[in-house]
Amino acid sequence: VAQFNAIQPPETGKLAMKWDGEWHITIEVFRDLGIAFAAVLILIYVLVVGWFQSFKTPLVIMAPIPLTLVGVLPAHWLMGAFFTATSMIGFIAGAGIIVRNSIILVDFIQLRRAQGMSLEEAVVDAGAVRFRPMLLTAAAVVVVAGVILFDPIFQGLAISLMAGEVASTLLSRMAVPVLYYWSEKK
Repeated sequence: VAQFNAIQPPETGKLAMKWDGEWHITIEVFRDLGIAFAAVLILIYVLVVGWFQSFKTPLVIMAPIPLTLVGVLPAHWLMGAFFTATSMIGFIAGAGIIVRNSIILVDFIQLRRAQGMSLEEAVVDAGAVRFRPMLLTAAAVVVVAGVILFDPIFQGLAISLMAGEVASTLLSRMAVPVLYYWSEKK
Protein backbone atom coordinates (compact mmCIF):
# COMPACT_ATOMS: atom_id res chain seq x y z
CA VAL A 1 0.00 0.00 0.00
CA ALA A 2 2.82 2.45 0.82
CA GLN A 3 4.17 2.29 -2.73
CA PHE A 4 0.85 3.57 -4.12
CA ASN A 5 0.42 6.41 -1.64
CA ALA A 6 -0.55 9.64 -3.50
CA ILE A 7 0.07 8.22 -6.97
CA GLN A 8 -2.11 6.33 -9.40
CA PRO A 9 -1.26 2.62 -9.27
CA PRO A 10 -0.15 0.96 -12.47
CA GLU A 11 -3.00 -0.06 -14.72
CA THR A 12 -4.32 -3.45 -13.73
CA GLY A 13 -6.92 -4.03 -16.38
CA LYS A 14 -9.77 -1.57 -16.35
CA LEU A 15 -9.95 -0.88 -12.62
CA ALA A 16 -7.61 1.12 -10.45
CA MET A 17 -7.66 2.70 -7.03
CA LYS A 18 -6.08 5.94 -5.94
CA TRP A 19 -4.75 6.08 -2.36
CA ASP A 20 -4.42 9.70 -1.45
CA GLY A 21 -7.23 10.50 0.89
CA GLU A 22 -10.08 12.85 1.47
CA TRP A 23 -8.01 16.04 1.40
CA HIS A 24 -7.02 15.53 -2.21
CA ILE A 25 -10.67 15.09 -3.13
CA THR A 26 -11.62 18.15 -1.09
CA ILE A 27 -8.98 20.26 -2.84
CA GLU A 28 -10.19 19.07 -6.24
CA VAL A 29 -13.81 19.84 -5.35
CA PHE A 30 -12.97 23.34 -4.11
CA ARG A 31 -10.88 23.96 -7.23
CA ASP A 32 -13.71 22.83 -9.49
CA LEU A 33 -16.33 24.83 -7.56
CA GLY A 34 -14.08 27.90 -7.64
CA ILE A 35 -13.64 27.60 -11.40
CA ALA A 36 -17.39 27.14 -11.88
CA PHE A 37 -18.11 30.12 -9.62
CA ALA A 38 -15.65 32.30 -11.55
CA ALA A 39 -17.28 31.27 -14.83
CA VAL A 40 -20.73 32.06 -13.45
CA LEU A 41 -19.55 35.48 -12.23
CA ILE A 42 -18.25 36.28 -15.71
CA LEU A 43 -21.52 35.11 -17.27
CA ILE A 44 -23.56 37.18 -14.80
CA TYR A 45 -21.40 40.22 -15.57
CA VAL A 46 -21.92 39.80 -19.33
CA LEU A 47 -25.68 39.32 -18.96
CA VAL A 48 -26.06 42.33 -16.68
CA VAL A 49 -23.96 44.46 -19.05
CA GLY A 50 -26.36 43.45 -21.81
CA TRP A 51 -29.42 44.26 -19.70
CA PHE A 52 -28.34 47.61 -18.25
CA GLN A 53 -26.12 48.72 -21.17
CA SER A 54 -23.38 49.72 -18.75
CA PHE A 55 -20.03 48.30 -17.71
CA LYS A 56 -20.15 49.91 -14.23
CA THR A 57 -23.61 48.80 -13.15
CA PRO A 58 -22.79 45.05 -13.02
CA LEU A 59 -19.91 45.82 -10.67
CA VAL A 60 -22.33 47.65 -8.36
CA ILE A 61 -24.76 44.74 -8.59
CA MET A 62 -22.10 42.12 -7.86
CA ALA A 63 -20.40 44.09 -5.07
CA PRO A 64 -22.50 42.52 -2.27
CA ILE A 65 -21.25 38.99 -3.07
CA PRO A 66 -18.17 39.31 -0.83
CA LEU A 67 -20.37 40.78 1.90
CA THR A 68 -21.90 37.33 2.38
CA LEU A 69 -18.56 36.19 3.79
CA VAL A 70 -19.08 38.63 6.68
CA GLY A 71 -21.86 36.31 7.80
CA VAL A 72 -20.68 32.95 6.46
CA LEU A 73 -17.23 32.65 8.00
CA PRO A 74 -18.10 33.76 11.56
CA ALA A 75 -21.23 31.58 11.49
CA HIS A 76 -19.18 28.50 10.62
CA TRP A 77 -16.83 29.33 13.48
CA LEU A 78 -19.70 29.92 15.95
CA MET A 79 -21.37 26.64 14.96
CA GLY A 80 -18.07 24.77 15.16
CA ALA A 81 -18.49 23.66 11.56
CA PHE A 82 -15.87 23.28 8.87
CA PHE A 83 -16.18 25.20 5.60
CA THR A 84 -16.88 22.22 3.34
CA ALA A 85 -17.88 21.69 -0.27
CA THR A 86 -21.54 21.97 0.70
CA SER A 87 -20.69 25.26 2.42
CA MET A 88 -19.21 26.48 -0.85
CA ILE A 89 -22.36 25.42 -2.70
CA GLY A 90 -24.43 27.38 -0.17
CA PHE A 91 -22.19 30.42 -0.66
CA ILE A 92 -22.64 30.20 -4.44
CA ALA A 93 -26.42 29.81 -4.13
CA GLY A 94 -26.59 32.74 -1.73
CA ALA A 95 -24.57 34.84 -4.16
CA GLY A 96 -27.22 34.20 -6.79
CA ILE A 97 -29.97 35.40 -4.49
CA ILE A 98 -28.02 38.52 -3.56
CA VAL A 99 -27.33 39.34 -7.20
CA ARG A 100 -31.06 39.01 -7.91
CA ASN A 101 -31.84 41.39 -5.03
CA SER A 102 -29.25 43.86 -6.28
CA ILE A 103 -30.63 43.73 -9.82
CA ILE A 104 -34.11 44.47 -8.49
CA LEU A 105 -32.77 47.36 -6.43
CA VAL A 106 -30.82 48.94 -9.30
CA ASP A 107 -33.70 48.39 -11.73
CA PHE A 108 -36.04 50.13 -9.27
CA ILE A 109 -33.63 53.07 -8.98
CA GLN A 110 -33.56 53.39 -12.75
CA LEU A 111 -37.36 53.13 -12.93
CA ARG A 112 -37.73 55.95 -10.42
CA ARG A 113 -35.23 58.07 -12.34
CA ALA A 114 -37.17 57.46 -15.56
CA GLN A 115 -40.26 58.72 -13.70
CA GLY A 116 -38.46 61.99 -13.05
CA MET A 117 -36.95 61.53 -9.58
CA SER A 118 -33.52 62.89 -8.85
CA LEU A 119 -30.70 60.41 -8.31
CA GLU A 120 -30.67 61.05 -4.57
CA GLU A 121 -34.43 60.58 -4.19
CA ALA A 122 -34.45 57.46 -6.38
CA VAL A 123 -31.66 55.84 -4.38
CA VAL A 124 -33.34 56.52 -1.04
CA ASP A 125 -36.77 55.47 -2.35
CA ALA A 126 -35.45 52.21 -3.80
CA GLY A 127 -33.68 51.34 -0.57
CA ALA A 128 -36.85 51.94 1.43
CA VAL A 129 -39.38 50.36 -0.94
CA ARG A 130 -37.37 47.28 -1.91
CA PHE A 131 -36.11 46.47 1.59
CA ARG A 132 -39.21 44.55 2.64
CA PRO A 133 -39.15 42.11 -0.33
CA MET A 134 -35.41 41.62 0.18
CA LEU A 135 -35.95 40.96 3.88
CA LEU A 136 -38.78 38.50 3.17
CA THR A 137 -36.56 36.62 0.70
CA ALA A 138 -33.80 36.39 3.29
CA ALA A 139 -36.30 35.24 5.93
CA ALA A 140 -37.62 32.53 3.60
CA VAL A 141 -34.06 31.33 2.94
CA VAL A 142 -33.31 31.24 6.68
CA VAL A 143 -36.48 29.29 7.49
CA VAL A 144 -36.01 26.77 4.68
CA ALA A 145 -32.28 26.30 5.33
CA GLY A 146 -33.04 25.87 9.03
CA VAL A 147 -34.60 22.52 8.20
CA ILE A 148 -31.19 21.10 7.22
CA LEU A 149 -29.11 23.01 9.76
CA PHE A 150 -28.39 19.98 11.93
CA ASP A 151 -27.92 17.48 9.11
CA PRO A 152 -24.25 16.42 9.20
CA ILE A 153 -23.87 16.51 5.42
CA PHE A 154 -25.81 19.66 4.58
CA GLN A 155 -25.04 21.72 7.67
CA GLY A 156 -22.42 23.79 5.85
CA LEU A 157 -24.88 24.61 3.07
CA ALA A 158 -27.47 25.73 5.61
CA ILE A 159 -24.99 27.86 7.56
CA SER A 160 -23.72 29.53 4.39
CA LEU A 161 -27.21 30.26 3.13
CA MET A 162 -28.60 31.48 6.44
CA ALA A 163 -25.72 33.62 7.64
CA GLY A 164 -24.79 34.83 4.17
CA GLU A 165 -28.32 35.98 3.41
CA VAL A 166 -28.79 37.78 6.70
CA ALA A 167 -25.44 39.59 6.50
CA SER A 168 -25.60 40.49 2.84
CA THR A 169 -29.25 41.56 2.95
CA LEU A 170 -28.53 44.02 5.74
CA LEU A 171 -25.25 45.21 4.22
CA SER A 172 -26.30 45.24 0.55
CA ARG A 173 -29.35 47.36 1.36
CA MET A 174 -26.91 50.14 2.13
CA ALA A 175 -24.01 49.20 -0.14
CA VAL A 176 -25.82 48.88 -3.47
CA PRO A 177 -27.65 52.24 -3.36
CA VAL A 178 -24.53 54.05 -2.15
CA LEU A 179 -22.30 52.43 -4.79
CA TYR A 180 -24.88 53.13 -7.48
CA TYR A 181 -25.08 56.76 -6.36
CA TRP A 182 -21.30 57.12 -6.48
CA SER A 183 -21.08 55.46 -9.89
CA GLU A 184 -23.83 57.63 -11.42
CA LYS A 185 -23.10 60.94 -9.70
CA LYS A 186 -21.81 63.45 -12.21
